[in-house]
Amino acid sequence: MRKFSSYGPPNNKLHYYAPREALITEALTQLKGEVPDEGGHYITVWASRQTGKTWIMREVVLTLKQESQFDVVFLSLQYLQDVEDVNRVAKLIARKLIQQLNLEKEITIDTVDDLERLFERGTLSKPLILILDEFDALEQAVIARLVGVFRHIYTSRQNQADKSTAEKDYLLHGMALIGVRAVLGVENVKGSPFNVQRSLPIPNLTHDEVGYLFNWYQQESGQSIEPEVVERIWYEFQGQPGLTAWFGELLTEKYNQTTDQPITMNHAKEVYVAALDLLPNSNILNLISKAKQEPYKSFVLELFQTKTKVKFTYHDPIINFLYMNGIVSVDQRHEQRGSENEVKFACPYVQKQLFNYFAIELYHKMDDLYGPFEDLSDTITEDSLNIPRLLQRYEQYLQANRELVLKNAPRRDDLRVFEAVFHFHFYLYLTRFLDSYEAQVQPEFPTGNGQIDLLIRHAGQLFGLELKTFADQRRYRKALTQAVKYGKQLGVTSIWLVLFIESVDETNRQRFEVDYTDNETGVIVHPQFVQTGNA
Repeated sequence: MRKFSSYGPPNNKLHYYAPREALITEALTQLKGEVPDEGGHYITVWASRQTGKTWIMREVVLTLKQESQFDVVFLSLQYLQDVEDVNRVAKLIARKLIQQLNLEKEITIDTVDDLERLFERGTLSKPLILILDEFDALEQAVIARLVGVFRHIYTSRQNQADKSTAEKDYLLHGMALIGVRAVLGVENVKGSPFNVQRSLPIPNLTHDEVGYLFNWYQQESGQSIEPEVVERIWYEFQGQPGLTAWFGELLTEKYNQTTDQPITMNHAKEVYVAALDLLPNSNILNLISKAKQEPYKSFVLELFQTKTKVKFTYHDPIINFLYMNGIVSVDQRHEQRGSENEVKFACPYVQKQLFNYFAIELYHKMDDLYGPFEDLSDTITEDSLNIPRLLQRYEQYLQANRELVLKNAPRRDDLRVFEAVFHFHFYLYLTRFLDSYEAQVQPEFPTGNGQIDLLIRHAGQLFGLELKTFADQRRYRKALTQAVKYGKQLGVTSIWLVLFIESVDETNRQRFEVDYTDNETGVIVHPQFVQTGNA
């Protein structure tokens, strides 16, 4: 029986995979050309890590090899990633090409300037389609020189529009460079040799493709999966192929002890907790290693703020780097004032992993939350939880320990503490305060950015806390309606809107800490300030 696999490109005979026929057809059309005799295109195939670039292009190669019109070569260049001598790289690429094409004619490639000779008519017997995987693994200087060679070949072929593809001086008919960043030309000051409109971005799996994978498993295994489970997988991973397949593996193998029983939502939640806290994932470890470096760390911390959205543009090198490494994505909104592209985290699972990592990095230890003989019954008992009192206790703790809490906190360029710092600290405070009562605290991020919610489960009850920074009255009113919607989604009758603010007087506490009841849903929002500045 097939399995889910996230360890490199899936094997079509052994693993579950989404056919992705439209993408494969698009790649074929571009490499062969709309009119093949006129020549194909030189394209870039790009996406963030673990999105299936290599697998798609392998499928393209298998299809092309069934035709006799072209020679087709697929080379992986990752093994050359540390080679700084561009002439040596050119020589090694040429050696691989000569081997795969079985070139009988003796040809020597000693320098990068010689490389173009390998693609001349006479050296090659028929048009060649060349696919270079992991192209962006090469050193930047090496990439720039190779790009120059391919630009020359491409331009020369374009200048011979009166000849068929097989009659041109160079027979490099079509070419694909596969990578995640440098092939876009963003980091190459001399530009890209290809028209970026001929690029082929590889998106995440669609909602239907995720459903296809798990329906295939159900049909083959005979084990049913509750529809809510598949919907949750789609929501948490947003179709990211590597993470989706990894969780599929956990769900159907590692944590699937009773295969004669359906996979339920309760079981999936337990597996998800293990995926968050217990099991290392190379993809997550890689993106954390990128996100914790400056200048990217400051941007990621700022992205957790709840005041404003951040505009998405590929031309921003920080956004581009985070996008290509699977940390952020683009949120395309269509509002009355027109379409807007905003930065959001790649998926809720990635956002939770980053939130947990930075929270623990900043506040690994948090002691003396209350005295050993202190009566906590005004806040929590075995069967009750008083959220307003809990928030008061946190504010008192923050005020008493503010200097220590903010001592090593990261700060923005204006030296103000990142908004996210207080969210991290509040989250860990709740986790540790409620630990002895075995209450669960879980962060949620319904929109990918701009909204942070904490869910507390205690004594069979669910408490929702939406965290915001109080900016102005307009956004306060918007936050109330937003909290209503989230309360309705959670299925609760009341929800707390926690408003962080540097300073607030008693008059404004009484003015804004007023319960808001939504007439349509009946959901009650309880606003409450948490003062972060000195009292």
